[in-house]
Amino acid sequence: MSIHIPLPIPTHPDEASSPPALSEKEQALYNVVLEHFSAADYTIPDINQEKAALVVDEKFWLSYECLLRYLRATKWDSNQAIKRLEDTLKWRRDFGIYDTITPQHVEPEATTGKEFLFGYDTRGRPALYMCPSKQNTEESPRQIHYTVWMLERGIDLMGPGVETLALMIDYADKAKNPSIGTARTVLNILQTHYPERLGLALIAHLPWLLHAFYKLITPFIDPLTRLKMVFNPVITKNGLFRTAVDAEAWSANSESRVFEPDQLVQEGWNGSQPFVYSHAVYWEALVKLCEERRSRMVAAWHCIGGKVGTKEWEVKIAVRDEAMNVQVDAENVLAKNGQLQS
Repeated sequence: MSIHIPLPIPTHPDEASSPPALSEKEQALYNVVLEHFSAADYTIPDINQEKAALVVDEKFWLSYECLLRYLRATKWDSNQAIKRLEDTLKWRRDFGIYDTITPQHVEPEATTGKEFLFGYDTRGRPALYMCPSKQNTEESPRQIHYTVWMLERGIDLMGPGVETLALMIDYADKAKNPSIGTARTVLNILQTHYPERLGLALIAHLPWLLHAFYKLITPFIDPLTRLKMVFNPVITKNGLFRTAVDAEAWSANSESRVFEPDQLVQEGWNGSQPFVYSHAVYWEALVKLCEERRSRMVAAWHCIGGKVGTKEWEVKIAVRDEAMNVQVDAENVLAKNGQLQS
């Protein structure tokens, strides 16, 4: 029987870990950035000052982990981190993250399932699948909007302690690459405005002819991102691995497995999940799942204090625990009514 909706977010209450403590120097640099954006009179520079105050969505985005991602990306240069954060704040407004790029706007790009979110790797990272052979539109800004919208939804679906996603690109069925211009634009957005959001990029069924394309764009990919790219990963009955050596050496106690079979789709990736993209079912389910989760996260953020520098960890733990409590309550009600079988 086919599956047409995303898998639920893993809970793993015992496996999630809170952010590690900072060194004294790191904490001091973090405090510089935090104090800058927390100032009562702070406004985003170089824009209309009547609209330059931070809105709720922007304060929510400026989390503890977000500030640290930009500090790490700038090698702990607090001034550079502040500049890059402000550049991204302006970009998110100009690009339309909060208003223009809506589900209704990007839906025409989604009808064939050329991109979809499904399952999680062994580190809990959401898997964003890309299927270039299912391209259904001509190159346009909306194509890039759609990719960014899907990236944002992947971020919505990250559980506690998870800050990155797994990108899954399948070049089967005579898939074609986007133009160099489009590829460079997307790369620039990812590297400039989503630092440290890519955990792994798995590129399957890459024919030798398309290796030339990757050689052309490699100069535009930063060295750290290149290290996260795995071409033609090995897939066995035990799951997905980076290399044949990892697959052969795998055991139940090994950490070399990237995906368990029940978190992988069958088509193209030989997983055990019979996922089939049905737009009418999947799209509604994904939009609802992400909107409800984000609403719960924002509500939890407000309860915690609703300030710049709030930890994503605390927000997601609150949402997870609330969901688990609701599930327990529901099971107790069923048990009392004699509807829950052991």
